[in-house]
Amino acid sequence: MAMISTNQTRRPTKLRIAASLAGLLTVFSIQGIALAEEVTGKLPDVSRVVSIGDSITEIVYALGEEGHLIARDQTSIYPEAARKLPDVGYMRALSPEGVLSINPTAIIAVEGSGPKETIDILKKASVPFVFVPEDYTDKSIPAKIRAVGKALGVDDKAEKLAAQIEKDLLAAEDATRNIKTRKRVLFVLSAQGGKIMASGTKTAANGIIALAGAENAVTEYPGYKPMTDEAIITAKPDVILVMDRGGDHAADNADLLANAAIAATPAGKDKKIIRMGGQYLLGFGPRAPEAIHELAVAIYGNELSQ
Repeated sequence: MAMISTNQTRRPTKLRIAASLAGLLTVFSIQGIALAEEVTGKLPDVSRVVSIGDSITEIVYALGEEGHLIARDQTSIYPEAARKLPDVGYMRALSPEGVLSINPTAIIAVEGSGPKETIDILKKASVPFVFVPEDYTDKSIPAKIRAVGKALGVDDKAEKLAAQIEKDLLAAEDATRNIKTRKRVLFVLSAQGGKIMASGTKTAANGIIALAGAENAVTEYPGYKPMTDEAIITAKPDVILVMDRGGDHAADNADLLANAAIAATPAGKDKKIIRMGGQYLLGFGPRAPEAIHELAVAIYGNELSQ
């Protein structure tokens, strides 16, 4: 079976916040930083807003409210126009100097943004915050849209977009309703040195796999962890899912299939590897219904309901 590819990062310099990508994903996929701020209503001044989190930035653009934005975080690279905004750094390793230097009137950030030390300094600087809860379910996407809309004072526009996304999500999920045998999917974050780092539960990968009508092949642990050869073989994945991206943590198809444990699985024997853009696949923003459908098609093909 042919391998499938579907088309669709400034590192912190301070040692105290330096961490590997896998480590960051593990910590923050389980829970965000505990913060007292909650979404309570419209921000007092939205003339100079910083958007933190790729899904938050996508939502602002989808609402047509990008004119309020003066900066974004490193993960916010869609739509293309967002790349032209100043970059204040990686969302989980923000520096207060970088954020305050652009004189924002407000910040809209997805849950898990930080570190806490930076957030505390920004609070003392009296920069109004809205923290948007993150949850990797179909209900979380419309909820984020409504929260961002409320913060920007465009509730009506947000409700219209949220309603459309809810409709699209239902359609995407409904396409797998008649699938008799659910495929087991192993999401591989990296394969450095032949060591497979894979997703367990409570991650965006786990959420998107479920919404595409499949099963996560790994449910024994939360977050992202290295897997032993025995665990990979025992998981019996029918499909290997990876992010189509570059960098040190990328796992190309040749490396994956050269891994003896993966080669021994149903996915390895069938060479069933699906690659999708990382933020498109895991962003849980306005493009999520499209990503869910695309993943389901890649997994099930003609088995999907029309």
